Amino acid sequence: MTKPQAPAKEHGKECEMELVKVKRNYQITIPQSLRRIVRLVVGDYVEVDIRDDTLVIRPVKVIHPDQEYFFTKEWQGKEAEAEKDIAEGKLVGPFENVADALQALKKTVP
Repeated sequence: MTKPQAPAKEHGKECEMELVKVKRNYQITIPQSLRRIVRLVVGDYVEVDIRDDTLVIRPVKVIHPDQEYFFTKEWQGKEAEAEKDIAEGKLVGPFENVADALQALKKTVP
């Protein structure tokens, strides 16, 4: 495999540009050195686009519809608040049973 001379800089890391061959059914193999940089694994999705005269392949993380709520601004705000409370030791429990947990919850609710 021949490598062009100019080094590419991607994600703050310098790497050699790789030359790959388009195979049957227009398939290519993304070199391991590049897969590592973008943390691409088998089964991941990529977005393929054209910018000017350049083919751009970008990894895309697909979120299952059942998990979309977790990535909303509101939910992430509450997650950050919970992390802060945990870091500051604002916790109750653990509890021996459900009755003790419910009693503690009733005390903390205004």
